[in-house]
Order: sequence, then C-alpha cells, then structure tokens
Amino acid sequence: MRARFPEVNGRLGLGVGMDLPWGAPVGFAHDPSRGDHVTDPVVQFLSSHAGAFRYLFTSFQPRSRNRLDPREYFGAYDDLFARTPAFSVRALHQTTFSLGALEAYDRGRILDFTNALVERYHFAWVNEDLGLWSLHGRPLPYPLPPYLTPAGLDAAIRNTAEVQGKLLAPLFVEFPGFSDGTSFFIGHMHAYDFFRAVVEETRSPATLDVGHLLSYQWLLGKRGEALFGELERLPLDHCFEIHLSGCAIDGDSFMDHHHGVLLDEQLELLRRLLPLCPNLSAITYEDPRLDAEGRLAPETVTSFERLRAAVDLWLS
Repeated sequence: MRARFPEVNGRLGLGVGMDLPWGAPVGFAHDPSRGDHVTDPVVQFLSSHAGAFRYLFTSFQPRSRNRLDPREYFGAYDDLFARTPAFSVRALHQTTFSLGALEAYDRGRILDFTNALVERYHFAWVNEDLGLWSLHGRPLPYPLPPYLTPAGLDAAIRNTAEVQGKLLAPLFVEFPGFSDGTSFFIGHMHAYDFFRAVVEETRSPATLDVGHLLSYQWLLGKRGEALFGELERLPLDHCFEIHLSGCAIDGDSFMDHHHGVLLDEQLELLRRLLPLCPNLSAITYEDPRLDAEGRLAPETVTSFERLRAAVDLWLS
C-alpha cells in the first residue's frame, strides 16, 4: 500500500532542520521587552541561506515541565516565521510521541497540542524517531531504540497507527539512532526488518537518517563496505526524507553529535540511497552549527558544500 505522503510539488531538494532549545544562543528566548522570540543568529542564518534551502523543520523543545499548552509556544513560533524567509514547506520534528513505548501512554494532550501547531503553521508533516523518548513519563537524555522483540514490534505498530490516525498531518517515522555510548538495544530482531514492518503495516512515510543507519551497523560490528549493506531490508519505497546530521568516529565508537560535520561514510551512504528511494523528495541538513553571528561554523562549511553539491546532482 502507498504511504500517506504529503502533497508537495515535485522534489523539494535540500532543506534544513533546526533544534531550537529554550534559553540557548541558537534557539528560542524570552525577555520582558521582546517577549518570546527566536534568537538573532537563527534569523541571520536562515535569511542568508534563503536560496539554499527549500523547506524548514524545527524540532520541538518543551520550555518547561508544565502541562502542554500551545498558546505558550505561539509567540516564539510566530516570531520565527515572521522574521525568516517564507519557506513554502514547513515541518515539525516531535520528541514526545514515544512510538516505541510498551507501557500505556496517554498521547491525547500531545496530539491536541501538535495538531494546534499543525493548523496554525501549516506543517506539511510531523516526524519522530521510532523509539523511546521517555520511560514511564520520565524523559530520557537521548532517545533509545524500540524493543526489538515481537512485543516491541506490536507496540510500535499500535502506537504509530494511533498517532497516524489522529494527527492532522502525515507522520513520518524515522529510523532511530544507535549512537555508541548513549544508546543500547534490547531484543534480537534486525532493526532494519523491525523498522520496515512498522512502516509498511501502518502505511507511514519514512525518514532515513544516514547517521542512524550507520550507527546501527557500527554497533553490530560492521566496518568498511559492510556498513553500507542490507539496504534492501529497509522500506525504501516509503522513504520521503533523508536526514544528515554531524557524526564522528571516536576510537571504536560511532557518535551522533549533531555538530554539523558530516563523515565521508554519511555522504557515501546518501549516494547509494538516492537511486533506491523512488519517492524521495527531501534531503535535510540537520542541526548545522552556527556562530554568534549566525554563520556556519568554519568546520561545517565543507560538509555543507559537499551535501549541497550531492543534492544538486540528484536534482539535475
């Protein structure tokens, strides 16, 4: 069955994803005179790269532990979209659905909150990593993969179907990260097979993060050419979006740093995925590192240029 893809005109090409934490130099802020607002480096970066990016997604960051109220976020998001280029496509990266949870988890308020943002800002899709963002309501510092067991698979399918059925925008299910030192997994199912089963059973569009794919194979002990194997086990026909965020290999550990510096292996895996994903439309440079003036940090410039060249070649 065909996935529930968003309605866009042709290939979108290159987009940018930005994590906008509250109180950070690059993020959302509040002061008595300006109220809630996006910080100036974000505005400067997006304005200076208006011709490079075709769409923007923002990662949801809770501003407090209080009950979710969309009105507490409207000021910051209104300011973001008023002061940055008018991207024809906007999307939201959620971090609260916890699609891999085994325990009962009331998503009603989260869905109402997300739908309020979708309606106000016309988000074309919402995506979230297929994993555990909290355990029994306690947030985790880094999302864990789902339980790679039959019970974990049933729960992930059930949770994803629930969110897909109640969300006003398509839910993109993202292959989770397996970053060494911050992540581990339980169960013996191959994560590629697990992910494909969830996506196909729920008719979900898929997001493939190349760093996440590499981190899983790395954690299995794969190196060299073996890192790029088994791609046929993924739901390639459902892939609408590919993410690339900064990663590093530290000794024998694969780290998903989100620092803007792309590994050669990430760009090589992107090159191999491009001809295999017939419905691919969007390639996202996720969490570029910026300086205080809103410029790309010097160590990230080459990565951005190489990614942009790869996308231009794909579009040509």
